[in-house]
Order: sequence, then C-alpha cells, then structure tokens
Amino acid sequence: MSTAPQLVVHRDTELMAQAAAARLITRIVDAQSSRGSASVVLTGGRNGNGLLAALAAAPARDAVDWGRIDLWWGDERFLPEGDPDRNVTQARKALLDAVPVDPERVHAMPASDGPHGADVDAAAAAYAEELARAAGPEDHGPVPEFDVLMLGVGPDTHVASLFPELPAVRETERTVVGVHGAPKPPPTRVSLTLPAIRSAREVWLLAAGADKAEAAAIALSGAGEIQAPAAGARGRARTLWLLDAAAASQLPRSLYPPASP
Repeated sequence: MSTAPQLVVHRDTELMAQAAAARLITRIVDAQSSRGSASVVLTGGRNGNGLLAALAAAPARDAVDWGRIDLWWGDERFLPEGDPDRNVTQARKALLDAVPVDPERVHAMPASDGPHGADVDAAAAAYAEELARAAGPEDHGPVPEFDVLMLGVGPDTHVASLFPELPAVRETERTVVGVHGAPKPPPTRVSLTLPAIRSAREVWLLAAGADKAEAAAIALSGAGEIQAPAAGARGRARTLWLLDAAAASQLPRSLYPPASP
C-alpha cells in the first residue's frame, strides 16, 4: 500500500530545514515511545545536511533518546572513509558528533577502502545483508520498516543515487545496488533501490531552491518512475514532499497548499 503525496511548502530554505527538523524530532520520539526505538534513513546533499544542522541546533533535540535510534543511509558516494564528500562524513559534522548516538547503530555504507576494496557491487551486497539482519519478522521483508526515510531530489528528478533511465532505477529484486557511471560525480555509488525505499512507513522528499522547481513539477505530475525516479519514492503510510516556495513555484495550483507560517 502507498499513499498520495502530501505537500508542505515553506517560505524559504532555512524555515523548511527548521520545520523539517522539528517534524523529525516528533516522529522519532513517537516511534521510541511506542516501540522503544526508531529507525531513520538519512540523506546527504544541501537540503539533507541543512536539516541535520537544524536538528543539531534545535532545543528539542534532547527529547530524542539518541542511544535508541538506528541510522541508515539512502545512498553514498563510493569514496574512501572520511572523505569530505561522503554523506556519512557530512552527517557526522552536521549532527552526529554532537549527539550521543550508539556507534553500533550508525549504519554507514561501505567505503571504497573498506573490506570490499574497490568492488562497489560487493559493498552494496554487504549493506543489503546488514539491512536484512536488522529486519524483524514484523517487517515482512528484507529491510526494516523504517520510520522515516528522507531523500533529496536532484534537478534531474534523481533520488538517492537512482538516476533517470539508468539500471539502478529499474531494479525490482535487490534492496541495495552498486551504481556505475552516475551522471553526477563521483560516478561510482551505493544506493537503496525503489523497493527498499518503499518499505518505509514514511518517505520525505526534500526540495528547496529554484533549481529544483522543474523536478518537483515533473515528479508530482504523474511522470513514470523510470524517467523521474522521485515519482517512484513513496511510503507505506505517508509520502511527504517538503518544499520551499522556490521549489514549489512550478507546481500547478491544484497541488500547491497554503504556505506554512
């Protein structure tokens, strides 16, 4: 089961990041209070890191029990450990170094100098195995049913490292794939697939800036997921697009909700 997308449009990028961080804190606390722990998939990029920085600065961040949360990633640049362009490196700088996370529950995707060396497909398979080990009987599949899975949206409508028309976006069986020849550097990446993304309870798509306006309009206009991967990203219980006014500027008025204060 999946749901029609809901849209929240904020006045500007900074307000969007702050509101999304507050929303995420609430969602994590709710999950922890109901089940004891929470599971969240992080995203990198401008908007993903902006949200993490806003979360680090939020007074309510201490409402989260940081020792009872599993953190995963939707994709990663296949670069050496500690490389400043890796999503996990940026996440540590923006948030994780400032909160008492359990290192055992921070599930970084393998690096290119890790145990699998330069074999990105082996690295992807290893991450799929880690997800499968974390999935319980209640998850009904090879990945945990993440509470929130966040994705940035690229100007070409890519999400995670699923680019239009490339093999990874067509994957229907595997949960994690190695990506070769990505049109955006670096060309080699590890990515969750659409089946893994759609296992999440909630999928949040973050888009801010005028350079994302066309992508948001295409993805929300009924485009196919092979041509517009963002159109295929949806959650079991909720699919939420979090936009600023610039990214929402090309949406048809029928989709455009009142701006948030």
